[in-house]
Amino acid sequence: MSRAWNFSAGPATLPEPVLRRAQSDMLEWRDAGASIVEISHRGPEFLEVAADAERALRTLLSIPEDYAVLFTQGGATTQQALIPLNFAAPGQPADYVVTGHWGKTALKQAGPYVATNIAASSEADRFRTIPARNSWKLAADSAYVHITANETIHGVEFRDIPDTGNVPLVADFSSSIASEPLDISKFGILYAGAQKNLGPVGISVVIVRRDLLERAGQPRADIFDYRSQLKAESMLNTPPTWNWYMLGLTVQWMLDEGGVAEFAKRNARKAALLYAAIDDSNGFYKNDIDPAVRSRMNVPFFLRDEALDKPFLAEAKDAGLIALKGHRVLGGMRASIYNAMPEQGVQALADFMRAFAKRHG
Repeated sequence: MSRAWNFSAGPATLPEPVLRRAQSDMLEWRDAGASIVEISHRGPEFLEVAADAERALRTLLSIPEDYAVLFTQGGATTQQALIPLNFAAPGQPADYVVTGHWGKTALKQAGPYVATNIAASSEADRFRTIPARNSWKLAADSAYVHITANETIHGVEFRDIPDTGNVPLVADFSSSIASEPLDISKFGILYAGAQKNLGPVGISVVIVRRDLLERAGQPRADIFDYRSQLKAESMLNTPPTWNWYMLGLTVQWMLDEGGVAEFAKRNARKAALLYAAIDDSNGFYKNDIDPAVRSRMNVPFFLRDEALDKPFLAEAKDAGLIALKGHRVLGGMRASIYNAMPEQGVQALADFMRAFAKRHG
């Protein structure tokens, strides 16, 4: 078996030790006499798996005790609809800072349930920057302020946590969670789809300050109520047990590797390697994001001649580098270099890019 360097934005590459551990547990979970995907979520074996996953995540992210942790089905887009239902009163406005495709998606998902106010947007600049905090126009009596911490498609990332005063800050951390130390206490709610840094697709994490759960929100079915989900320990209905188990393995792997402080160092080195390959190419490659907000996780770039896009992808695949095609919204190329992508893989990509430019420049 020969595994390629996988630069997919999500579902993304997973740590090989995690995959091998999951492979060994697939046929039988410990002495349960059945696979981990066959045992009941109500049984003691899986309850232990779930508890271990939460403990590991709390340790990895230094989550304070006054924050609840939920493991929810689906992805971040589902949470974008549930957040206004749970935390905004009928007719109450909520602020949205739009810095890319997923910020626009969050705004769209919230639209039917809350009076959305675009507090700031960088769309006029083609999402190459993040609007300065002093330019934001927040609504009076806002339920919360929503940001997308890292834009997976457009490749911009908040490098500082904006101060929103007494109004809770809500952030989509799907593509940058656990990539560096983070002060959770500066947020009211964080949420993330797992399929980039935390595990496989199909499960998300919601971290919410407990006092916010006291808000009445809006009429909603029990299954959409975060309070009910918390009371049921994220098992109000049958959860995606395999995904939850894989998330726990991935989080434990990160702890074993040195935690978020270690991954922050690795991610800084990986991003520097890749941006250098772009910036030092004499215009053969281009990334026009403001360097102050360039993403460390998702690096979009363009070749000087679009006619070279197909040869680039074909030759990259032959070199063992896959999933580099850019999102349809932007085109070009994109390399996603999450925690599980080793520095060796990014070095291989940077070396290939230089060699390709030399051959085709």
